[in-house]
Amino acid sequence: MRFDPWNPDFVAFPYGVYSELRRDAPVSFFEPTGQWLVSRHADVNALLRDRRLGRSYLQVATHEEFGRQPEPEFQEPFWRISRAGMLDVEPPVHTRLRRLVSKAFTPRMVESLRPRVRGIAEGLVGAFVEKGGGDLIAEVAEPLPVTVIAEMLGIPEQDRHLLRPWSADMCGMYELNPSLQAQHAAVRAASEFADYLKDLARSRKAAPGDDLISALAQIDELTEDELAGTCVLLLNAGHEATVNVTGNGWRALLRNPDELARLREDRSLLPMAIEELMRWDTPLQLFERWVLEDIEIHGVRIPRGVEVALLFGSANHDPEVFDDPERLDVGRADNPHISFGAGIHFCLGAPLARIELMESFGALLDRTSKLELVSEPEWKPGYVIRGLRSLDLSVAG
Repeated sequence: MRFDPWNPDFVAFPYGVYSELRRDAPVSFFEPTGQWLVSRHADVNALLRDRRLGRSYLQVATHEEFGRQPEPEFQEPFWRISRAGMLDVEPPVHTRLRRLVSKAFTPRMVESLRPRVRGIAEGLVGAFVEKGGGDLIAEVAEPLPVTVIAEMLGIPEQDRHLLRPWSADMCGMYELNPSLQAQHAAVRAASEFADYLKDLARSRKAAPGDDLISALAQIDELTEDELAGTCVLLLNAGHEATVNVTGNGWRALLRNPDELARLREDRSLLPMAIEELMRWDTPLQLFERWVLEDIEIHGVRIPRGVEVALLFGSANHDPEVFDDPERLDVGRADNPHISFGAGIHFCLGAPLARIELMESFGALLDRTSKLELVSEPEWKPGYVIRGLRSLDLSVAG
């Protein structure tokens, strides 16, 4: 098999191909997307911190100056909102936005959410166990982070059913060479989501509540697009990782019953287990960077104006960094995985995601004596954001 992000067999198990890339071609050109694949941990980690690369190039050049075609006009609503958030911009805009938003994500504030996260997780898991199981993704993994971030933002409960479909459609644009249908779905979702958030922010500016949208609406230096883009990013990034770590993680534990038994017997391992599950079956497999100045990696010159594709999943299985990387080890103490990124774009919501995962995995371990797969789960077609369609389980309390 070769690197083929549209091949379901590769998506189901990319790690064998990664091993070959790390050994034989740690920097290789992938013609279908015009990107350079970077597969070793040391290189990925260094490039995430290298200011000669960026999530965007528009702060230094136009599309034409960079030898690129402008995006089709119909995509404008998507990119307007995406580039108004932190993910797809660079300093000084990124610095200003992160400074403003990080005030809402202090360690003390995030830790204060733990009792509420625990209550939501216990309620969802309790209902799941009471009926003997079901689809863990739809019934626990998805509603937990959506509920948490919706409460933080102050999204009215009657509107929360809109969030997950909007998020899923928007994230489709970040796949490699998305289909025209996926592009239109992402644009429509971005437009609807942004309009909804702007209307909500206007009402909260006039009559603020005790929520993040109200707080952001009072900041005069934040534009409407930036407010909407920030909230969209918090939802999309804030729940995609949690959902997919939950699904991928429980699949991993069920396929490694000795490690699951070890975790049940020693719950002090849970924090390390969460980190290991993020490493072992990484939810974000690839992260892109634009080359703003010529660079050289292992003797390969990569010129300004092209993209590198940093293979997080490969980096997290690099034997130069991880002992016996193909083995799931819920007690792995030395675990410098890069599932949350590194550098200035390190995931701002990582502490909250860790709390959500700790509480949901802990609740399932507390409330069940046995979990079994009802059917072999299928992977969603996406490769960049890699997760299961569903995870159907039977449980015994």
